[in-house]
Amino acid sequence: MGEPLEPRREQAETVIDRLDAEYPDSTISLNFETRLELLIAVVLSAQCTDERVNEVTAELFEKYQSAADFAAADEEELAEDIYGITFHNSKAGYLKSIGETLVEDHDGEVPDTMDDLTDLSGVGRKTANVVLQHAHDVVEGIVVDTHVQRISRRLGLTEQERPEAIETDLLDVVPEAHWQQFTHLLIDHGRAVCTARNPDCGDCVLADICPSAKGDSEIDLASGEAW
Repeated sequence: MGEPLEPRREQAETVIDRLDAEYPDSTISLNFETRLELLIAVVLSAQCTDERVNEVTAELFEKYQSAADFAAADEEELAEDIYGITFHNSKAGYLKSIGETLVEDHDGEVPDTMDDLTDLSGVGRKTANVVLQHAHDVVEGIVVDTHVQRISRRLGLTEQERPEAIETDLLDVVPEAHWQQFTHLLIDHGRAVCTARNPDCGDCVLADICPSAKGDSEIDLASGEAW
């Protein structure tokens, strides 16, 4: 990105300070009790709301309690069990494959490295980062979901469009101690105020420092083209 690092670092720190005050209890919104449950929930959450995932997993995790359970599942039955989740048929295949790989290669346990996690079906860097951070307490990146994509661009922290490139830019400007919390803050703000199509700039604690709100950006707020 052509913009100098120091101004963007100062911008990021101000954003974190203000959003932390606005959302003091910001944290992951998926319900889980084990590393496996978190992994499954995050895979299911792709292009699906966390609220819907939590509704489905409440029963799913009673029926499937181990990697072996998912490995042994009938795929059509599993698809029925997650019906209502976006792309439930494809994701049923992912869950069964994940179960098989965990049993065959990891003694039924969820691995703790980026490479091993991203080798699992349906698991990209975003999902792997969530699992590493919240299941293994390993923070080596920033989770870039659609809220982080959209808001980090609107705030002028990056001009990139692809999640991987956005993450690279953010790692340079967000203090490492805040890598995990940064995502939760932007997600909460994206849900409450800085929505994709109708951001409430008049009620935004970042409006005075946001290039998009001030009209200094080419990003079209109304169309949601920030991501």
